[in-house]
This record gives sequence, structure tokens and C-alpha cells, in this order.
Amino acid sequence: MDRNLALEFVRITEAAALSSAKWMGRGDEKKADQAAVDAMRKAFDSVRIDGTVVIGEGERDEAPMLYIGEKVGFKGASDSPAVDIALDPLEGTTICAKGGVGAISVIAAAERNGFLHAPDTYMDKIAVGPACKGLIDIDKSATENIHRVSEALKKQVGDITVVILDRPRHTDLIAEVRKTGARIHLIGDGDVSTAVATGWPDSGIDILIGIGGAPEGVIAAAAMKCLGGDFQGRLKFRNEGEKERALKMGIKDLNKKFTLEDLAKGNVIFCATGITDGPLLDGVKVFPGGRAKTQSIVMRSQTGTIRTIHAHHNFSIKNVI
Repeated sequence: MDRNLALEFVRITEAAALSSAKWMGRGDEKKADQAAVDAMRKAFDSVRIDGTVVIGEGERDEAPMLYIGEKVGFKGASDSPAVDIALDPLEGTTICAKGGVGAISVIAAAERNGFLHAPDTYMDKIAVGPACKGLIDIDKSATENIHRVSEALKKQVGDITVVILDRPRHTDLIAEVRKTGARIHLIGDGDVSTAVATGWPDSGIDILIGIGGAPEGVIAAAAMKCLGGDFQGRLKFRNEGEKERALKMGIKDLNKKFTLEDLAKGNVIFCATGITDGPLLDGVKVFPGGRAKTQSIVMRSQTGTIRTIHAHHNFSIKNVI
């Protein structure tokens, strides 16, 4: 994939972020999400790729656009690179609607068949930054993983910060982590940005543990590959129907421990734009005169390059919705 694609993709996440930001704190999740989806889908039309959505808004009968299997990209280019796309126009829908912390718009791209085709189910996850690469194991207890991170980072266990989704299913996990003495940052939504933040300097987050969405796990793994961090996951099915869908999508071992390379292989690009302020990115800022400011990150696994982009947009947010 050409390096110029990374900058093309960030224009797409900027458009989605600017559109959904209008609905920040207004309590309407559907309109915030739809604004992001509409803007992202329209922006894809200008990018010269032969793109296929493999992680998206759902299956075709569930989503009118950016559905799994949808072709995206400028149709007039015969030599466009074949690219698989994993995306979430608004990661943290509830966060945006409530004006909370850490909503982002995100795209990951890989060469054809570079991403695990994950069904819309749950995934048990663990993510850490580069200093802890190769040390985590999802088959080990949270206690052991935290101690491994503590040793690698040369920090006291009491200074380690663990991110966990605030869900009833994590009651025992939270109790175990508290028993270690580690600090816990509970989040209501948006575990892509916090997984990525484990590898981001000065984020204050050291490790993510727990069960969240499987599609989000693939996107997070793509980012961790670019950052040089580590990620493992295992699918957690809620019913037999989800197991059948996974088998149809090509997953042969339903209990497989997926490594970073299983989830995102080959050359990978990751980009995200902040919608609301969070540990990874600043949110959209709106100024008088139809101006706005965004912060984005763009990363490539091939070179290890990480760019932070502060963009000033000289147009009214109304014009991008």
C-alpha cells in the first residue's frame, strides 16, 4: 500500500469526526452515528483504492452502507490497489451522545486478506505497549499479566493502570485486579482508543484487559502492530448462531487464541481522528466563523512511522453533515 493512502484515509476520518461532533452531548446516538457513517462513506469515493469493507457497520441486511463486503473507493481507477478495510465511523456512539471521553473515528487498512474476518460477537482481549511485547498471555491470570507488565515497565504494581470496560461480566475481573493493588480505569465504551493508548506515550494507560467487541479487537490489533505493541484475543460467543456465522466466515477453531499476526498481518495502516477529548486524541474543537480543529494519528506498520496531525478546517461544520 502506498504511503499516500495513509493521508487519504485521515481525510476520511476527519470528515466523519467533524460530522458526528455536531451531535456531541445532544443525547441522540442514532443521529451522531448516522452523521459519521454518511460522511465517511461519501469521503471514500475520492480515494483511489479497490477497497472491500471486512469490518464495518454490520452485514448487508443490517446496514445500508459501509456493510461487510461493500466495495469502496474511486471507481474510475483501473490500477487501484486492492485493500481490505476495517472501520468504525464513530467508535463510542454513547460517548459522543453524552459528551463523554474518548470517542473517535477510525480506519485500518491492510492488503487483501490481511485482517481476520471477525463476526459480530465478543472477544476476550489483552493489549499492551511495545515495552511489554511478547510478555502477555491471555491464558494467564490478570494478576500474572499485571505483574509481567509491572516488571517490564519498571513500575510498582500500585502504579500500573488497567483499563476495563465497566460491565457486569467483569465483576470478578475487577475484584482480582483490585486485589493486586493496581489502579483501574473503568470505561463505559470505546475500547479501541484505550487499547491503542496502552502503546501511546504519556497516556497513563498500561494494559487493557477484558471482553469487548470482536470487530473492535481487529481494529485495535492493527493499531498495536503499527505501534510495535502486543495484542491477543479469543472469541467469546453468545449463542450457537454466532458460532455458525464464525465458521461460515472461515474461522475453523472457535477457541483459538489469536495473536497480533493472526488478527492483522502484512502491511497495515491505521488512522483515527478524535471526536471527543480522550487519552489518545483531542476531540473536535469548533471556533467562530465556521472554523474547526481536529487531531488525528496516522501509523504505518511497514515503516513504524507515527504521525500526529493537527488540522484546521476553514468551513462550517454544517457543510460536512
